[in-house]
Amino acid sequence: MAPRSETLAVDSSTVATSMDPIFHILKVLPFSFLQPARLRLKLPSLSLPSPMTVYALLLLTYFMVVSGIVYDVIVEPPGIGSSQDRHTGAVRPVVFLPGRVNGQYIIEGLSSGFMFVLGGIGIVLMDLALDRNRAKSVKVSFASAGVASVVIAYVMSMLFIRIKIPAYLH
Repeated sequence: MAPRSETLAVDSSTVATSMDPIFHILKVLPFSFLQPARLRLKLPSLSLPSPMTVYALLLLTYFMVVSGIVYDVIVEPPGIGSSQDRHTGAVRPVVFLPGRVNGQYIIEGLSSGFMFVLGGIGIVLMDLALDRNRAKSVKVSFASAGVASVVIAYVMSMLFIRIKIPAYLH
């Protein structure tokens, strides 16, 4: 037979009286002569950031992610490499780590990330060119800057890939 709920219920007054007396004294004694301060605190009023601020933060986050900041922090590659010329023996700087798809110099990641962001900004500019409330000259400026940005970003990204992987798409 199941136990009755009356026997399982605990009266709160019995818990308070069965408390440890030292704990009870420590709990009640300080507040018998101490009064809490009357503070007039206001809740801080937080306003939402402007849409442009949010867009700038998202664009910065996107730049850091596609640039490989996490890789740079974990692996700590050099900022730029160097190679020695076979004929003259002179040391010249190398921006792209050739032959390794899963490795990069810091400058390589930043320049590739900049090209990705430039292409994204170009798409945003082309979208702004579709606004009907703008003057025709502004629309043409936005559209031409957007197309130029996307084309430059694409061409440079393909150039970066061909420098990185010499036999790519041949």
